[in-house]
Amino acid sequence: MANHKSALKRIRRNESKRIVNRYQHKTTRNAMKKLREMTDKKEAEKLFPEVVSMLDRLAKKNIIHANKAANLKSSLAKHVAAI
Repeated sequence: MANHKSALKRIRRNESKRIVNRYQHKTTRNAMKKLREMTDKKEAEKLFPEVVSMLDRLAKKNIIHANKAANLKSSLAKHVAAI
């Protein structure tokens, strides 16, 4: 167990940040899944910028790697174009 006040505070902060990161990551994954399952091109084109924004936000906060975000955006863009 932590012996210093600052270490105890760091544990509390890490846990709260972990919960926020997990929520954002899961929400983004669900949005990507929803986009991949779409068959209507208009709706997919409407949702695509929102999903890209979510991925960029995750990459900016280092929740996912920037290259992974780029790969996901690329594959989603191909999918939307192919609908």
